[in-house]
Amino acid sequence: MQYAELHRLFHQPFFDLLKQARAVHEEHWPEREVQLCTLLSIKTGGCSEDCGYCAQSARYSTGVQAEKLMEKEAVMERARAAKESGSTRFCMGAAWKGVRTGTAKFEQVLEIVRDVSTLGMEVCVTLGELGGEEARALKEAGVTAYNHNIDTSPEHYPNIVTTHTFDDRLRTIRHAQEAGMSVCCGGILGLGEAPEDRLKMLEVLSNFVPQPESVPINMLMPIKGTPMEDNPAVDVFDLVRIIAVARIAMPKTKVRLSAGRYSLSKEAQALCYFAGANSIFYGEKLLTTKNPRANDDMKLLEELGLGAQAPFAASA
Repeated sequence: MQYAELHRLFHQPFFDLLKQARAVHEEHWPEREVQLCTLLSIKTGGCSEDCGYCAQSARYSTGVQAEKLMEKEAVMERARAAKESGSTRFCMGAAWKGVRTGTAKFEQVLEIVRDVSTLGMEVCVTLGELGGEEARALKEAGVTAYNHNIDTSPEHYPNIVTTHTFDDRLRTIRHAQEAGMSVCCGGILGLGEAPEDRLKMLEVLSNFVPQPESVPINMLMPIKGTPMEDNPAVDVFDLVRIIAVARIAMPKTKVRLSAGRYSLSKEAQALCYFAGANSIFYGEKLLTTKNPRANDDMKLLEELGLGAQAPFAASA
C-alpha cells in the first residue's frame, strides 16, 4: 500500500477507521484468537550499536550490565516454562551487532535453536545483522521466524542510529526471507518521529514481498541514560490508529502489541485488539523492561471473549 492511501486511512474519523479495520480483521482472522509469544534475552547488554532508544547499548549508562550468552539448559528451562504457560512462539534475542558463521557464539546459538525447536513451538530469534549463509544455517537449525525491526521511516532512521543504515536492515530481512524464514518486522512509536514517518514505515512494511508474517508495534519505553530518556509518551489514540492502518494494509499479518503494553490500561488494550492486534509478548519481562503479568493477560482476554491461539504443532 502506498503512502497516499495510508495517509487517507489514518486521517479518517477515528470510528470510521476502526470500523474498516475491524471488518478486515474479521474477514482474515475470524477465530478471535491472540497469539501468545515469549521473548527471552539470551545475551543481554554490551552491544556495540548506538540505537538511541536501547538500554543494552554499551555506549550509554543505563544500569544494564553486559552478560554472557546463556547456557543452553537455562534457555531450555525457560522455553519449557513458556510452552506450559500457553506460548506458541519462543523468541530469543541477543544484544549483538550481528552473527557470523564459524564463530563460537553463533555455533552455540545454533545448538540452542536445535534443542528449542524440538519443543513444538515456533522458534524466533533476533541476533542483529545476517548474511545469507548465516540465515540459511538458522533456518536449517529450526528457526521459523527472524525478528529484525525497521524501527521507523527511512528518512528518520539516521536520527535514531548511526552505526548501521536502513538499507542494512532491509538487507538482513531479505536474507532471512530468501533462506525460507518468515519475517517478524515492525517498528517503534515515540522515537521523535512525525506522524508521516509512522505511515512511511508502514508503507515499507506493506510492500515487502511477501508481507511480514508478524509486525510488532512497540511504544518507546524511555530508559534513563539513553538519548531518548525524555521523549514524550505516545498518545493511545495514535497507537490505535497505527494498529488499525497496519491491519488494513497487511490483512494476513499478525499485528503484535509489543513494548510499552505495560503502560496501557485494560481499556486501551481492548481498543488495540479491536483495531486488529492479535498477538502479544506474554510474560512479566520484555528483554530488559516490564510487561504485564501473564495472569492479568489471560484475565483480560477472557473478559474480551478472546482465546489463546492454538499451539504451533496443532496448526502445522
